[in-house]
Amino acid sequence: MSPISRPPSVPGHPFIAYQADELQVEGVPLSRLAQDHGTPLFVYSKAAMLDALGAYQRGFAGRHAQICYAMKANSSLGVLQVFAQAGCGFDIVSGGELERVVAAGGDAAKVIFSGVGKTRAEMAQALNAGIGCFNVESEAELDVLSTVALGMGLTAPVSIRVNPNVDPKTHPYISTGLKGNKFGVAHEDALRIYQYAASLKGLHVVGIDCHIGSQITTTEPYLDAMDKVLELVTSIEAAGIPIEHIDFGGGLGIDYNHDTPPQADALWQQLLAKIDAKGFADKKLMIEPGRSLVGNAGVCVTEVLYLKPGEQKNFCIIDAAMNDLPRPAMYQAFHAIVPLSITAKPQAIYDVVGPVCESGDWIGRDRALNVAAGDFMAVLSAGAYCMSMASNYNTRGRAAEVLVAGDTARVIRQRETAQDQMRGEQLA
Repeated sequence: MSPISRPPSVPGHPFIAYQADELQVEGVPLSRLAQDHGTPLFVYSKAAMLDALGAYQRGFAGRHAQICYAMKANSSLGVLQVFAQAGCGFDIVSGGELERVVAAGGDAAKVIFSGVGKTRAEMAQALNAGIGCFNVESEAELDVLSTVALGMGLTAPVSIRVNPNVDPKTHPYISTGLKGNKFGVAHEDALRIYQYAASLKGLHVVGIDCHIGSQITTTEPYLDAMDKVLELVTSIEAAGIPIEHIDFGGGLGIDYNHDTPPQADALWQQLLAKIDAKGFADKKLMIEPGRSLVGNAGVCVTEVLYLKPGEQKNFCIIDAAMNDLPRPAMYQAFHAIVPLSITAKPQAIYDVVGPVCESGDWIGRDRALNVAAGDFMAVLSAGAYCMSMASNYNTRGRAAEVLVAGDTARVIRQRETAQDQMRGEQLA
């Protein structure tokens, strides 16, 4: 044990902070929400989401641009509603996500459909809804989409996702723009594929798309990819195929552990300078941010169940687990973990683990914590790729979710029960 110390500062933004030694989201103490709604509990700050969106909006001020929230980061209806009401479009990767957009009040005409494995049924669903564009990722998909559209008497608006072979310097599981990744078409094949797409009667080429990865914290990969994309736009238009919009994807990182990603508005000042220098200032611009809009807006509140000292490790066993917070198990990802209340308890080093029956069920390694059984803690930066990837492993219900706006907290997802999970199942 070591002397008492304050927990680390809360990274990312000013909307989650200690006030009178109590951790609050905007004006609401998290300890109160834990008592009212139980744990594990996801809590999101509406102001933090809108503040992150505001950086992109400032970056595109005066430009013809559309921001499409990449909803795979967090697809909860209450979160989608925030962005729909703020005028965002949506980047989807499934027919189910399209249904969520509509249920949240989003505009289908502002939807971009990405992903390498769209089914014929999903294509027809999206065409019927009147989505804005399909981001196509292979020649085979072009053929199928054209056939589906012609069979419906429609024309599908398409852009082609180009893989620029740029290293985003991120975790290999979330890198998407290298030659060995499954996404997009090769840069050197792009012109030929655009010519083929333009020849298909069921398609209308409207744009070009590029997305190189996620949790990117430097500007260089973006600048390199932009150079390659703009070179292609020049070649494609020289071949007689007009490009109406340039979709530059998302991937901007957030502060998990003293990371220093560029601010969205500063990054786009540099990218816009390249676009203007190439003579493309008149092009519509589209981007698909996800994590950078919601990641630092959310926390997962959890209760300490047991402290288990050991010969080699001390374990802090909490009621949140890898089914709630899958990123550490999947990516060895870091999330800061802090107590909800700063109290006079001795500090020790713990591995923070959950109750799931897997050795991979850990949330944090070697953390200095001042906690006791029964205390509440917050796993920070949990707004992205946590609830959207949550599972029912070990028949654990998914957590409840609360959206905070000022001093008001609303439940946007009820806690899932075992009965909810078994609905649709039957005995043989």
